Amino acid sequence: MPEVGTPWSGRGTAFKGRERQLECTLLARWDAGHKDPWLILTDLPPEASDACWYGLRAWIEQGFKVIKRAGWQWQWTRMSDPARASRLWLAVAVATLWLLSVGGEADEDVPVGTLEEVTALCLSKRRSCRETRLRLVSVFRRGWIRLLVALIRHEPLPEGRFVPEAWPRAPEAREEAVIKADEGLPKAA
Repeated sequence: MPEVGTPWSGRGTAFKGRERQLECTLLARWDAGHKDPWLILTDLPPEASDACWYGLRAWIEQGFKVIKRAGWQWQWTRMSDPARASRLWLAVAVATLWLLSVGGEADEDVPVGTLEEVTALCLSKRRSCRETRLRLVSVFRRGWIRLLVALIRHEPLPEGRFVPEAWPRAPEAREEAVIKADEGLPKAA
C-alpha cells in the first residue's frame, strides 16, 4: 500500500492487450495534503527521472507556444524531410535560447511597481515575490523587441545572460524523517 510522502519509480508494462502495451517507467509521488498521488508514465529510465519534473510541464507548453504561433511560426514551414527539419530545430533552439536570455535580462530591468499584482486572485497564502506578478509582455517577446531595436539603431546586438536553474527536487521522505529524528536530540556543545 503506498504511503503519503513516499516517492516510487520503476520499469514495467502499462495497459492491457498486446496492441496497447507500453514498456515504460512509472513515477509515483504522493505528498502530504494531497488526496491522491501523481502517477506519471515516461520513456526515461527510473534513475534519470523524477516526478517533480512534471511541474515543468507549464514551461514546456509555453515553449511549444513560442515555437508555433507566438514566436517562430513553425506550423507554416510545411517541412517533411527529417534531416532538414532537424537542422531548422537546432537553429530555432539556439535562437530561442538567445531571445530568452536577452528577454530575461530585459525583464530584470522592469520596475516592480509597473507589474500588475495577481496574488489577490490566488486562494493560497499571499506571497510578495516577483514571480506572482502578472507579466504583460513575455520574456521571449522582450528579447525579440530588444534585438529589433538594436538592429534599427545599428547598435551591437545584445548577448543576454542565461543562468540555468537547478532541476526541481522535492525533499525525500527519508531526509524528512532524519530531520525530525534529529530535532529531539540535544545539541552538542
